[in-house]
Amino acid sequence: MIINIKICIFSLLLLCASGVYGQNATFSASVSSAQVATGEQFEVTFSLNGNGEGFKPPSFRGFQVLSGPNVSSSMTVINGNMSSSNSYSYYLVAEKVGVLSIEPATIFVNGNRLKSNSLQIRVVKGNGASPNTPAQVAPVAPLTTSGNLAKSIFIKADVNKTNVFQGEQLVVNYKLYTRVDIVGNELNKLPELNGFWSQDLKKPNENTQWNREVYKGVEYNVTPLKETILFPEHSGNLVIDPLGMAFVVRQPVKSDDIFDQFFGSYEEVKIQVKSKPITIHVKPLPIASKPENFSGAVGNFSINAILDKRELKANEALNYQLKISGTGNLKLLDKLAINFPKGFEKYDPKITDSLNENLDGVSGKRTYTYVLVPRQEGKYAMNDIKFSYFNPASGKYVSLLAPVFEVKVNKGDPSADVTAFSPADKQDVDVLNKDIRYIKTGEAEFYREGEGFYGSYSYYLLLAIGPILFLSALGYRKWDQKNNSDLVKVKSRKAGKVAAKHLANAQTQLQSSNSKAFYEAISKGLYGYLSDKLNIPIAVLSKEKIAQELKARSLSDESIVELNDTLDLCELARYAPVTSVSDSDIMTRAKNSINDIEIQL
Repeated sequence: MIINIKICIFSLLLLCASGVYGQNATFSASVSSAQVATGEQFEVTFSLNGNGEGFKPPSFRGFQVLSGPNVSSSMTVINGNMSSSNSYSYYLVAEKVGVLSIEPATIFVNGNRLKSNSLQIRVVKGNGASPNTPAQVAPVAPLTTSGNLAKSIFIKADVNKTNVFQGEQLVVNYKLYTRVDIVGNELNKLPELNGFWSQDLKKPNENTQWNREVYKGVEYNVTPLKETILFPEHSGNLVIDPLGMAFVVRQPVKSDDIFDQFFGSYEEVKIQVKSKPITIHVKPLPIASKPENFSGAVGNFSINAILDKRELKANEALNYQLKISGTGNLKLLDKLAINFPKGFEKYDPKITDSLNENLDGVSGKRTYTYVLVPRQEGKYAMNDIKFSYFNPASGKYVSLLAPVFEVKVNKGDPSADVTAFSPADKQDVDVLNKDIRYIKTGEAEFYREGEGFYGSYSYYLLLAIGPILFLSALGYRKWDQKNNSDLVKVKSRKAGKVAAKHLANAQTQLQSSNSKAFYEAISKGLYGYLSDKLNIPIAVLSKEKIAQELKARSLSDESIVELNDTLDLCELARYAPVTSVSDSDIMTRAKNSINDIEIQL
């Protein structure tokens, strides 16, 4: 029984601790510019100072989503204290002029639902250009159009490879081919890229460069629309979705008018254009030969390590940096499983990236910085630190060894909180977190069983308080839910309190000799009370309906007559003075009517 009580209390403490952590986390939204023009790209970022799950973005009503969510995370370790942050960013374009709102996003942190702040964006009229292409073709020699407009302007998606391994990077480039003049354009659909982790290279509103290209024997003006690096997240046949746009183009037409023949006659035509979907065949990584320390790296990498100290005292910190360089999915690497020497305390690493992203893929380096604290003196060798990756070019796993370091740990400071001493000296002992002390000399102090706090009635009573309070709160919660589940009954039950507020207002108006406001308050109080009590909407509430409902609920005829008389006096007094009954009598009659209904119903 005692063990069960301790388990309950321990669970409650864990719940409280997780709740406090959830409360300390903050989730906020920010925008790169509070005022933008139509067709101008801007960035919205949702930031969380911790780790969360179940991120749900807003609907972005009134905006086009060009890219997102682009997820980034960071982790820092300062004096042994670890902190992390995550952000979810979107690139948007406003569709209309005005003050537009972006609703809050939500995320769960330790079971607690956090909501970001909302944003207000002021959108002014732009120059009419789309965020993806310029309003007109770059200044190149005009090209005559063919009879088929679909062959004169189209979007083509190119990939550098269609057969890859899971996690192997590839690049997709959406390009616009045209032989006609473009007057206007509009983005219809961005590719969703389901099954891929994506990283945009060319952002939608970056400067567009045109060039000439011969495709199937025909010369076109060509410009890139969107360039993206892709990493397939699972094996199988994955489809790269089309990119869709609408263009308004100007093309020549025949005319019998001599002036049109001399100067040229044109018409503007709207055409829907989209690229063709591309199927990528993704092969799974070999399972049989997978190393135990494989962290998901796919590409071609090298490894290096730096240790800032080779000799130090026990309980002093040293920094160990492991650098992974090369080309591949560096951003998608999991935490490395590194086994440091026994007796070294390890903190979660700080991860920093220095990457280059271009049409050749992602290259650069990722650095893991570990803070290590040796607890016992001695000589240690860091000679078993490995990093494994899969090389798609050879189709094999490669294991790399980090440089070997010899570390000498000297005796620590005896006055420190956590120390380590040589076992060769019989006067020294290991003291970790002060849980082991020197043997005390002198007379020992003994206690009889039951004399101390442990094992006493107060001890067991204190243990029982937590579960009792928890069960009491649980019972109250169930009672409260049951008591308030029927909204009609709740409204009827609270009708008297609502009427009391109106009558209190009427009493105030009576004291200030404001008869008109007094009778208005009495009337509102009675009608509001009867609407809530009888569950009748105020719009259809009448004296006949009130009398019918009260009689159906077995209210006495005398009470019904008294109530109707009071309502008639209130209505009459609002438009003409009443001399037969005083204001205080009206107040008394209203209170009596409400009390009769409460008692009888």
